[in-house]
Amino acid sequence: MTSIAIETPGASVATDGASAVASFARQPILNREGMLCGYELKVLAPDVPPDAPPDGSEPPDMAITTAAAQSDTATTADSLPSRAPTPAQRIARAIVSALVQADVRGALTRHPAYVDVNRDLLLDDAILRLPRERFILELPPSLEVDDTLIERIVYLHGRRYRFALDDVTQPTDSFAKLLPYAEIIKIDVARVPHALLPKLASVLKSAGKLLLALRVDAQDAFDTAHGLGFDRFQGYYFARAQSAATRRVSAPRHALLNLLQLLAGEPTVAQLEAELKLNPVLVMHLMKLANSSGLALGHRVTTLRDAINATGTDRIARWTQLLLYADGRKVALEDDPLLQLAASRARFMELAIERLPEAGRDEADAAFLTGVFSFVDAVFGGSLEKTLNVLTLSRPIQAAILHREGRLGLLLSAVEALESGAWDRLGELSDELQPLTLEELARLGLAAGAWAGVADRSAEGLERIED
Repeated sequence: MTSIAIETPGASVATDGASAVASFARQPILNREGMLCGYELKVLAPDVPPDAPPDGSEPPDMAITTAAAQSDTATTADSLPSRAPTPAQRIARAIVSALVQADVRGALTRHPAYVDVNRDLLLDDAILRLPRERFILELPPSLEVDDTLIERIVYLHGRRYRFALDDVTQPTDSFAKLLPYAEIIKIDVARVPHALLPKLASVLKSAGKLLLALRVDAQDAFDTAHGLGFDRFQGYYFARAQSAATRRVSAPRHALLNLLQLLAGEPTVAQLEAELKLNPVLVMHLMKLANSSGLALGHRVTTLRDAINATGTDRIARWTQLLLYADGRKVALEDDPLLQLAASRARFMELAIERLPEAGRDEADAAFLTGVFSFVDAVFGGSLEKTLNVLTLSRPIQAAILHREGRLGLLLSAVEALESGAWDRLGELSDELQPLTLEELARLGLAAGAWAGVADRSAEGLERIED
């Protein structure tokens, strides 16, 4: 998961001029085929002082634009009189300002975003700035449901905003009142009583609701929810090591592993050419990579030797490392959750260490390797330590992955905190990673997620490689 931090220029109301910053933790949502189909953005709200601006106005970047407020139909301005915004409203508007930034859209890689909303955000017209086709509004179980809120949800529903009921464990009065307006029901499958889960899923499916299983962090939890007809899955089950009985490592992955071992020994072009010729699929991939934008050197690459020279061994190595995580089916790389997680984690590690004192190119390369191989057991199963030894990784990299030691270990712990949205833990780690702050770590997470998600648009990120 990538965390996103966006500064909203002019959004602060603090007298010291500091900017309000909203941070988001990006958690993947998968479909029944195991491919990415969305992200949930968990927000860390910015600190906003309780006092309003002296003139009772709000900064222009936080105010809803006239066009957005007046589009489609009239807003509920009569029920929401114009006055100085409350601290809660200013926080809500700062969050909306962050969500509509281009960098956030880039990190979502064309997938829809699920966003928790509270009463203040629902009742504020700033919410109309969110593109309804890109955002699904999650209604938490703690939401106070009264006539005013229902009227507002009906209004937003009429404007084709989509809603999800979040963190459902059992039917309640609030659940029943909100159910008619919810397209998606997010169910915490671990907390629902065992006997209730099949009945709840059956009733909701019969009502035409899309079911999303929350906190699916193990394969058996996925199998149970999948068997009950759940449509979406949120959790990191896909990145966990599985038993030898369930793990089937494809022949192309073994070929990639052999290629990585060869690359670790600084091979000649002739040696690389000989190894690649044993693997026609890899040759096809490399030719596509060499002919991608920026690599073909002004002409089309037609021979394997030219492809190796045009691409370079360093880039071939990174491409091979990431392809270890590819699903193996003919799917776009930006839809492959395991590859996206590996790429985002590796890129975050590389970007972060470059901002630390006395970090050179070698340490940046080591950081990338640490991130990309930190859960290689999800591909091969068995002992992580044994797999790392096969890959002949250096002792600092192995110590970081196995024991979270050294600066590489600190950065690996930081990206794991981002992936889980553990803001307190991330704050503690930022103290040990100075001058990096929590907000800077979050911004790097955004940059890493965007880099991993441009598979079909730019040679600056991952190239589209299909079988």
